[in-house]
Amino acid sequence: MTVMKIRGGDLDLVEYHFTSFLPGEIINPLPTEKKITLTPKSGKVTAEAPARIHLTVLDMNRFSPRRPGGGGVGFAIQLYSKVEVSCTENDIEIDYTRPGILTHLAFVMKKITGYKGGFRIKAYEHEHTHVGLGSTSTVMTASALAMNHILGEPLSNSEVRNLIGYNYVEETEEGKVIFGFETGVGPAVCSLGGMAVMGDELTLIFQHPFAFGKNVFIVIPPIVISSSGEHEFDLLMNRARSLDYRDRELKAYMMMMDLIPALEKGDLKKIGEVIWETEFRGSKRAEIEHHGFGIYQYMAKMRDSGLEFVGMSSVGPSIAIVTERTEEEVGKIIEKIGLSITIATKVDNTGIIIKSG
Repeated sequence: MTVMKIRGGDLDLVEYHFTSFLPGEIINPLPTEKKITLTPKSGKVTAEAPARIHLTVLDMNRFSPRRPGGGGVGFAIQLYSKVEVSCTENDIEIDYTRPGILTHLAFVMKKITGYKGGFRIKAYEHEHTHVGLGSTSTVMTASALAMNHILGEPLSNSEVRNLIGYNYVEETEEGKVIFGFETGVGPAVCSLGGMAVMGDELTLIFQHPFAFGKNVFIVIPPIVISSSGEHEFDLLMNRARSLDYRDRELKAYMMMMDLIPALEKGDLKKIGEVIWETEFRGSKRAEIEHHGFGIYQYMAKMRDSGLEFVGMSSVGPSIAIVTERTEEEVGKIIEKIGLSITIATKVDNTGIIIKSG
């Protein structure tokens, strides 16, 4: 068992016992109870969900493992993970590279809905994992919504988001899992598409289509510093938490007074200005500095070249560019600073697509 000391301010020091457990061993209920009616379907349900760009958390002091929230902003991109789900008589069968995560999620769905049968889940995730594009979140969202669909949709979209958030796990050694950090941004944009602004406790504040007709380019700098596991924990819950004490009010103000109006108007330049400002504020600054100031240098050169929107996703090192410029034009700009385009895509404004049969 790992014990982490988390410091937010001079008088704020807590210990968190980072304990792993078997899938299904610890299940957190939904915040509110409801009467569940199940109508399981035969056959197979297929769900295809977009990846997400997580631009910033609003306040890391408001979340921890087993306490989802903190607010955040992100958007969906046309890079997909796919899940196939069918009901079984009793067993849980998982075909996925990290089976413990989906095994736990299946136990959670059974417990919360009262479903007595089992599930067969086969997942195909996008190939760019642990670089800030939300591979785990996307697969969990697709699996949860597919299981909900095959059971007759007993839970609403927001309830599924809560089911994931309060039971979000990462896999550890020996097939065990451990509670992780979840803001709700990934499940929100994966299910609804576009850009979403989240409040605390997984509350969806605003969702809107984003960047119609624009291009999205993902650039992954050659960074070797780890952004997962214990390194990520130390980063998020110490330096980032302390910085959010200082900047959280400003970030929330920028979201409400600048970002949301710009999204309503479809003003990509203004949206880019707001996001660029957040790169230097609070927890986002800690995430970027974790990789060294080279990330700032890369992004500043991109901005100086006239690219409208530049921001690092999650704990990185992936950098997202949203622009009217073509792939050829952006490729030349990126090449001049010693990088290359890893993914050329667009914003997904549709969200998850679920099909039966």
